[in-house]
Amino acid sequence: MKEIQQLIASELSIFEDKFSESVRSRSPLLDRIMRFIIKRKGKQMRPMFVFLSARIAGGTTEQTYRTASLVELLHTATLVHDDVVDDANMRRGFFSINALWKNKVAVLVGDYLLSKGLLLSLDNDDFKILKIVSSAVKAMSEGELLQIEKTRKLDIKEDVYFEIIKNKTASLLAAACSAGAWSAAQNDGTAEMFRQFGEKIGISFQIKDDLFDYGHDNIGKPTGIDIKEKKMTLPLIYTLQQVDAATRKKIIYIVKNQNTDRKKVEEVITIVKQNGGIGYARQKMMDYQTEAMAILQQFPESPERLAMEKLVQYVTERKY
Repeated sequence: MKEIQQLIASELSIFEDKFSESVRSRSPLLDRIMRFIIKRKGKQMRPMFVFLSARIAGGTTEQTYRTASLVELLHTATLVHDDVVDDANMRRGFFSINALWKNKVAVLVGDYLLSKGLLLSLDNDDFKILKIVSSAVKAMSEGELLQIEKTRKLDIKEDVYFEIIKNKTASLLAAACSAGAWSAAQNDGTAEMFRQFGEKIGISFQIKDDLFDYGHDNIGKPTGIDIKEKKMTLPLIYTLQQVDAATRKKIIYIVKNQNTDRKKVEEVITIVKQNGGIGYARQKMMDYQTEAMAILQQFPESPERLAMEKLVQYVTERKY
């Protein structure tokens, strides 16, 4: 990851300044919360995808920096709102906004970030970029609502699962790549290639998250958090398709009614492992990674393309 960051170190440094400027407010409370958010930002993977896509597509422009800021603003807004919806008190090892300032403030902070993103694009006539990213936010909401609807019945099939994660998780990463490429090339075909690339990486990213719940790849003990939250992940969906009717009924009963019983959750995890759920999900993850690489390799070899390939590998090899 450090090697990738070094290649775009100049862009990331300028982006940090521009992002901080973009969230400034005349409200002391908002400014205090914005400083809290900036200090606790994550790995900034989406801005990295924006800058690498732009450089592969033709080169970083002033619009690229606004694109990275827009993507990060909207991503941060969705995280703040998600913590309210999930009643989560922690985010990346720190207290969440709603834990420190309560739900009402957190919702308004999320709205503020959304509005700042919209204005950043509108004030600079970045209409194409705004359309790409706004479409992703719409898809994220649709994916989240579809997951809520299906979780109640636990009747998610594999095609519905992929529809959910394509919208909920992959859409914003796809938009980051597509908008980044557009900011450099101003070409619909190039932007669409990067959208498809980003979507496939986003799907791989979510499957990797699914695998974390089972303690896969020596990352430690399985957590079973997804099972406790009644989330139908790919290893579980595959297993339900493979087992006999009695075992399927048993799994569904545990997920619905005994999901807080640690031993019962571990029993489900064992069944998933014994019936090939882990291996199947991992193979699907690698298939999407291979498809993404094939798109990327249609562009000329360069340091930027090599860095992007390493970022793709990081998505499926990361330990957290």
